[in-house]
Amino acid sequence: MKILITGVAGFIGYHLARRLLTDGATVCGIDNLNPYYDVTLKRDRLAQLKPFAQFTFEPIDLADRENLTALFQQQSFDIVVNLAAQAGVRYSLDNPFAYIDSNILGFTNLLENCRHFPVKHLLFASSSSVYGANTKVPFAIADNVDRPISLYAATKRANELIAYTYSHLYGIPTTGLRFFTVYGPWGRPDMAYFKFVKAILAGQSLDVYNFGAMERDFTYIDDITAGLALILAHPPQTSESQPVSQPESLQSIPAPPYRLYNIGNRTPVKLLHFIELLEQILGKTVPKNFLPMQPGEVLSTYADVEDLARDFDFRPNTPIEVGLRKFVQWYQSYYSE
Repeated sequence: MKILITGVAGFIGYHLARRLLTDGATVCGIDNLNPYYDVTLKRDRLAQLKPFAQFTFEPIDLADRENLTALFQQQSFDIVVNLAAQAGVRYSLDNPFAYIDSNILGFTNLLENCRHFPVKHLLFASSSSVYGANTKVPFAIADNVDRPISLYAATKRANELIAYTYSHLYGIPTTGLRFFTVYGPWGRPDMAYFKFVKAILAGQSLDVYNFGAMERDFTYIDDITAGLALILAHPPQTSESQPVSQPESLQSIPAPPYRLYNIGNRTPVKLLHFIELLEQILGKTVPKNFLPMQPGEVLSTYADVEDLARDFDFRPNTPIEVGLRKFVQWYQSYYSE
């Protein structure tokens, strides 16, 4: 089985590639190694993958249509996992075109190649951010998601809609996964938990937004990759697709081989409790700067994963205390070298 992973030098891409390679799969990874955060960390992730004989890497940007198409022409992929994207809610306020180029143009380029060079299964990363201003919890796949409050969220929702269209038009078996605040070793330095550990170890104060009145459904990286590895081997069939709400006049249109799932821990953690856990693990307490809510952020995330449990008998279950301790151990080891 030959698998293409886009964004392979990224946090989730690296972990998924390592898991699949360990299981014996052949993996081709692509990444543009953009400088949104420390490129050294991305290169160090890649260095962990290069010893695997069945791993190859190509420095390709999804927005580079010519080179991406050449890759699909040269290789025959069974499965494509799209984890490449311009991430970050706050960054989208300052650099909107980075999100359009990567998350819209790049994703469409990838879909076009999956159309012309058919694959058995396309998986792509969406985000809990698509739930936007929703107040009903837990967030369920059937909920309305037409109120994104950041450009990042809007591009992820656009990915879901464009992928649905390609699945409908060209029969591409497609699964989208709405990730809920993924954390763990080799994580992203722009994420709050990464910044908090760095600040606490340095004895610096922490910026705490919305005066601490926030919570997140943190999902440990090993749970994410376990779910991905399980799902990618089971492409959706037309008859298995989730029902789509349609006007009565369109009910005769068959549903495409397309599914969406939440993948989260089902246990929202309050921000102040999260900080307390980190302080306990690190054995240090630091001052807090309580600040107003940042534009584009949401108050709470909470995943309904009953669809995932029903179809795959799978639920993420790593307790936050366990996952944070593993992250801190990695962080102290990595940055002490």
